[in-house]
Amino acid sequence: MPHRNFKKSKPSSTICTLPDLGMEKRHLMDDFKRYYGHRLGRDENCKSLHYAYEALSLAISDRLIERWKKTYNAYKEQDCKRANYLSMEFLMGRTLSNAMINLGLTDIAAKAMYDLGLEMEELIDSEYDAGLGNGGLGRLAACFIDSCATLQLPVTGYGLRYEYGMFSQLIINGEQVEKPDHWLRNGNIWEIERFEYKQAIKFGGHTETHIDERGQKRVCWIDTHDVLAVPYDTPIPGFQNGTVNTLRLWKAMATEEFNLQEFNEGDYAEAVAAKNSAENITMVLYPNDASENGKVLRLKQQYLLASASLQDVLSIWIGRHGNDFTEFAAKNCFQLNDTHPSIAVAELMRLLMDIHGLDWDHAWSITQKTMAYTNHTLLPEALERWSVNLFKQLLPRLMEIIFEINAHFLAEVSAHWPGDKDRLTRMSLIEEGSEQQVRMAYLAIVGSYSVNGVAELHSKLLQQGLFHDFYELWPQKFNNKTNGVTPRRWLASCNPELAALITKSIGDGWLTDLSLLKNLAPFADDKAFRDRWQQIKLSAKQKLVDLKKQEHDIDLSVNALFDVQVKRIHEYKRQLLNVLHVIHLYDRIKRGDTANWTNRCVLIGGKAAPGYYMAKKIIKFINNVGSVINHDPDVGDRLKLIFLPNYRVSAMEIICPGADLSEQISTAGKEASGTGNMKFMMNGALTIGTLDGANIEIREEVGNENFFLFGLTEEQVEASRNHYDPASIIEQDEDLKRVMNLLEWSHFNQFEPGIFDALIGSMKSPHDPWLTIADFRSFVDAQKLVEAAYQDTEHWTRMSILNCAASGKFSTDRTITEYNNEIWKLTPVKVDDNC
Repeated sequence: MPHRNFKKSKPSSTICTLPDLGMEKRHLMDDFKRYYGHRLGRDENCKSLHYAYEALSLAISDRLIERWKKTYNAYKEQDCKRANYLSMEFLMGRTLSNAMINLGLTDIAAKAMYDLGLEMEELIDSEYDAGLGNGGLGRLAACFIDSCATLQLPVTGYGLRYEYGMFSQLIINGEQVEKPDHWLRNGNIWEIERFEYKQAIKFGGHTETHIDERGQKRVCWIDTHDVLAVPYDTPIPGFQNGTVNTLRLWKAMATEEFNLQEFNEGDYAEAVAAKNSAENITMVLYPNDASENGKVLRLKQQYLLASASLQDVLSIWIGRHGNDFTEFAAKNCFQLNDTHPSIAVAELMRLLMDIHGLDWDHAWSITQKTMAYTNHTLLPEALERWSVNLFKQLLPRLMEIIFEINAHFLAEVSAHWPGDKDRLTRMSLIEEGSEQQVRMAYLAIVGSYSVNGVAELHSKLLQQGLFHDFYELWPQKFNNKTNGVTPRRWLASCNPELAALITKSIGDGWLTDLSLLKNLAPFADDKAFRDRWQQIKLSAKQKLVDLKKQEHDIDLSVNALFDVQVKRIHEYKRQLLNVLHVIHLYDRIKRGDTANWTNRCVLIGGKAAPGYYMAKKIIKFINNVGSVINHDPDVGDRLKLIFLPNYRVSAMEIICPGADLSEQISTAGKEASGTGNMKFMMNGALTIGTLDGANIEIREEVGNENFFLFGLTEEQVEASRNHYDPASIIEQDEDLKRVMNLLEWSHFNQFEPGIFDALIGSMKSPHDPWLTIADFRSFVDAQKLVEAAYQDTEHWTRMSILNCAASGKFSTDRTITEYNNEIWKLTPVKVDDNC
């Protein structure tokens, strides 16, 4: 067969042209059977649902790819400005259900599978969660890219393709045990490997300086140990609009598979050492950085993400515009999702200067006009710092650039505040001490044209506290973008019965304009509507009970108040305060104080970071208390405390619709925003919370009368720091004293003496930063109001409807619209959906 030279011959228009794929039931059935029988080689004797899931997913994926290519061509033809969202986490969860709803195929596919003798819910449950995130940050990124596609904005998500995602959590003897989450064990049919777009990433080596032919000083980074970053692309569909954007995740690979000479000489382990070392970079989401090796690996992850993504964007630019960067800043921007990818500031400078020959001033001008930084934390310890020595060893050229950025920046600070040495020390990108540290958040601020928080209070506190010096220098940089969640996944998909009732009542426009939910408010006074709402809530609670029966041999009554707190386990989120209230209720039952009682099921879930000792103790504490209460015959159905193991996106899709009460009880001034609070509100749960993060805005939207407020304000928290006396508070509160006595008498750890001493000591310490004891009485009093409200079913249901009706502000469509209008300034691109 003669060789065809495709490089010289004119490409045929028919090479990549396929007939449009049908969207009717028969089309899906035909494609399903073709994939099931031919691609997967299965027949009616196969009992595994996994292959049926794969066959349907392949059929759905084909329809995404049609629209994906059209979107790519539309962006290319218009040469539009683009945004690039850099995030270390994308907590995508499952893809199939989201793809079907955004393609408008949910009902059609369900009917097709039914005709083939398959249940859609079982196929959806066969998919592993893509657990490429730690919590709210990663789930927010996933919601953001969904909204970008729905708003038809040209935005690409860039992240890392971790082989193992967030660990699977087992509970053994009440304690968290981490098990690897090998979510890719069966592959991932939604992604496409794009090896042709690989990028080389440098580590180690040293730099040399020379003068180029134009007399300019140039720096070369040489003798490096290179790693390849290989992209895997996943289609991200907008809601029924033809747009399919891209999530590009990088996998680390060795430049060579292995050293053949060493292999032939019998040194098999050493022969593949380089390959293993390279692939380890993207092996596990967030390695434990308590050790030096963990720190090195985590910094490698962050640099690989930044360097590969920036090289990718630059190569696309050069492919279309050559080496002319005149309009680069006008056509590109980079949103840094928290501090993790902030090294992109220095890396863009390196690429523009060392690789593309720009001088410092031109490169810095482009960098400051393209970088935008989102901060997600008020905890100073969560702002990443890296050892200067580690930087010099691992990324020597980047360290030189950061030093130079710092020198230019401090000169600007000094010109603004002459002689203010304290301010120079505070604002320097390099923190002095026994070991110099690079302040990565400061690098992000200095290199960006926009710095935003994620809730009104959070943004205000950043400006007044954590970043006050920078706000005084550049007030115009700082802004707020209150977070949101996508209503497609977090209402339409996870709560289809409620979504159908809403659509029947107010139309389906709310799916892309959540503010239209306000039209539900009048229905709160319609008894027939309230009855239907309550029926749907009970059905959702039953699904949650059924889920828990798989993990706990315990019966829960759907008529009890489902009191839910699911989020990352952390002291500031105060799962401890929640359990203190549960112990108080238990104590009341044991004393016979049960008049006018409200039955309650308290459900707590979340994962503790593997190296976070106190968080792991909190999990043990929850389980021990739950074990005592749940097996006490005096308690019965009055009270249950359940820890929900292995909390993840797919679990939240069941938990969220079934919750009655949403616990958002962090110490005021500590939670940046929260998004779980928004998901619960959108599904009709009522919130008990402090004036913290987005709770403030939720309360403003729904009204004080439909929100259970408690606790110190952020100002009161700060004012109490110097005179906080938990011992005195305990002594003056009989309920709290009884609770603490039960703890100190080891009532919940009779056969494990002393295991909770650290938790008890932290709560009783006058230096407790979370002020758990201080908010106990207010929390208990607010919970009494919850109980009274829940006993009036009509009143509670009315409040539930009004919470959903007031949730319109908390859509990521609104958040992304604000990002675009005020930061990115992209033009939406219409895509022909005539597939």
